[in-house]
Amino acid sequence: MATKPNMSLPGQHGGNAPQHFVGPSARELRAQAVHRLQVGLMGLAAMLLLVGLASIIMERARMAESTMPVVVGVPTAAASPKSDPLADMGVIPSPDPVRATAAPR
Repeated sequence: MATKPNMSLPGQHGGNAPQHFVGPSARELRAQAVHRLQVGLMGLAAMLLLVGLASIIMERARMAESTMPVVVGVPTAAASPKSDPLADMGVIPSPDPVRATAAPR
C-alpha cells in the first residue's frame, strides 16, 4: 500500500516507476485506533439496546399473561393425564404405576 506515489520523470521507465511502501504515520495510526474504538462502542451500545428492548418486551408479556382472565370450561393440562407414547407401546417402563398394571392389548 503506497500512501504517496513516486513522482518519476517521463524519461525514466516510461513513468511507471515502482512505488515503495511508506508506513502509516502516527496520525493515521491514531485515526485508525479512534475509528476502531468508535465502532466497538457503537456495537456495545447496540447490544445493550437490544437486550433492554427484549427485557421490556418479556416483562410486558408476563404482565399481560398474569392479568388475563381465567376462561371457565376449557380443559386444563391437569384434567387430562399426559400420555407417554413409548410407555403405551411397552418400549419403556411407564412412570405411572396405574397404567403399568393395566391389561396389555
